[in-house]
Amino acid sequence: MKALVTRLDSFGDVLLAGPAVRAVAARADHVTLLCGPRGAPAARLLPGVDDILVWDAPWGGFQPPGVDRADIDRLVDRIDADAALILTSFHQSPLPTALVLRLAGVPYIAADSVDYPGSLLDLRHRRAPHAHETEAALDLAEAAGFPRPDDGRLRVLPPPGTTALTGPGPYVVLHPGASVPARAWSPERSAEAVRELAAAGHRVLVTGGPGERDLTAYVAGDHGTDLGGRTEAPQLAGVLAGAGAVVTGNTAPAHLAAAVGTPVVSLFAPVVPAERWRPYGVPYVLLGDQEAPCAGSRARDCPVPGHPCLNTVTATDVVTAVEKLLGEA
Repeated sequence: MKALVTRLDSFGDVLLAGPAVRAVAARADHVTLLCGPRGAPAARLLPGVDDILVWDAPWGGFQPPGVDRADIDRLVDRIDADAALILTSFHQSPLPTALVLRLAGVPYIAADSVDYPGSLLDLRHRRAPHAHETEAALDLAEAAGFPRPDDGRLRVLPPPGTTALTGPGPYVVLHPGASVPARAWSPERSAEAVRELAAAGHRVLVTGGPGERDLTAYVAGDHGTDLGGRTEAPQLAGVLAGAGAVVTGNTAPAHLAAAVGTPVVSLFAPVVPAERWRPYGVPYVLLGDQEAPCAGSRARDCPVPGHPCLNTVTATDVVTAVEKLLGEA
């Protein structure tokens, strides 16, 4: 059987789909993952994926493209599957994707949907109201005939060695950036945390993407090691795998850290529910006011002056959380 799994969102979303992908791979002869451009680097890290289709959907992402019939026709021509699993977040509809898959001739399509699907779905599943994104995907896979074959934790392919980047000896990673500003701790607080972690005897590596070099240089200062822009996804996985703990917001590195088994200090802005998006399957400490006025707003820019949900968290809080996780390990 040829199976197709779709997750059209970002890097972290694709990582959270990984356990469901493995469930499908345990029963299927061939698994294709259909994902968006931002999710493709994560798709290349997932066990169980045989092929990857990358497509920028008009109904996904922060800056979706316009609808282009020729582009959709090209995608339809590339899809070849006997069964498909459409994975979406709780607030997203799977039906536009289901229509494309139906046009491609996929005979069996399963998805979570609160909307009446007509003939677009063969299995209209209802997700548990407070389920973590990973659990929701696994529940859908099981209902579609793909029971979980393992412990259901996040996993990635073995990362490369990164000692040349990290140097020898134990360290903690702080990742100050986030995909949207509302989920990021302030640069000033992050820099203060690096200083206090260093004062407490921890070696601190600061990570970030190519567009975050100014941020990581500022946060690392004279007390941390700046790795900004120096790690593609596989190398970042290796750096996070070697860390004693990772400090980051609700963004992709939190899920990548969980996928390599590293505890997470999660600076979690409640614009989305922590119960659905917290680090999954590893020890973690959740910091941030989960009852702040922005809770559940899905805001990309903080709607509350001063960003109090995260900026009330102090560097001392982070040091305490890191040492708690290291002590438990």
